[in-house]
Amino acid sequence: MNILPVENGDDPEKVSAMIRGRGMEEESYLFFVTRNGTVKRIEQTALRNIRSNGIRAITLDEGDELISVLPTTGEEDIFIATRNGMAVCFNERDVRAMGRQAVGVRGIRLRGGDYVIGAGSSEQGDQVLTVTEKGYGKRTALSEYAVKGRAGIGVKNYNCTDKTGLIADVKIVTGDEDLLVITDDATIIRMAVDHISLLSRATQGVRIMRLIEGSRVISIECTERAVSESEDEETPPEEEE
Repeated sequence: MNILPVENGDDPEKVSAMIRGRGMEEESYLFFVTRNGTVKRIEQTALRNIRSNGIRAITLDEGDELISVLPTTGEEDIFIATRNGMAVCFNERDVRAMGRQAVGVRGIRLRGGDYVIGAGSSEQGDQVLTVTEKGYGKRTALSEYAVKGRAGIGVKNYNCTDKTGLIADVKIVTGDEDLLVITDDATIIRMAVDHISLLSRATQGVRIMRLIEGSRVISIECTERAVSESEDEETPPEEEE
């Protein structure tokens, strides 16, 4: 059963995020981040009366796509990371609340060929978890990313090399979660987030997964910590290379 009719033409639509909407408060927002670095903040109350065929929440420029939607309180810091290892952090108040039809404003200035790979908010945790396409990863304290105004090129989030590959995904974490790492050959591993080394921004990280030749990490997801009978069942990541 379809819960939302989507267009299935040459450029088919797909679901980017699902946010619990029951109990929307006056001072709550949704923060949108697109692949091309555009951001938009909208009051959640603007989406209370959604028709069966949906309503437009953001107008996308041609060739752009929605990467992340974050529920916020109006006071949070927003973190945006790119595929080539750059990142920016700014307070959401730097983006005024807009109407549903608005396109948004620039959140991060991208260098040639780069694009946004993920985003998060300070409400989600105090560490940035970054994983690369070749199975390397690290945690970095969110406090290492100075909160500045939006629309800058940002700072280095990861030292991407031929060995590590480019960034596959990022999450904001507390360190108490489990991490699922998913590859394009349908392999999934699960590990404790706090088993991944806590390192500074401009480092290569550690190998957290060995990949079959030709495969790459395409996504990560955090979930509740699993209760294990023995810590020995979990294989910790390798030391930094």
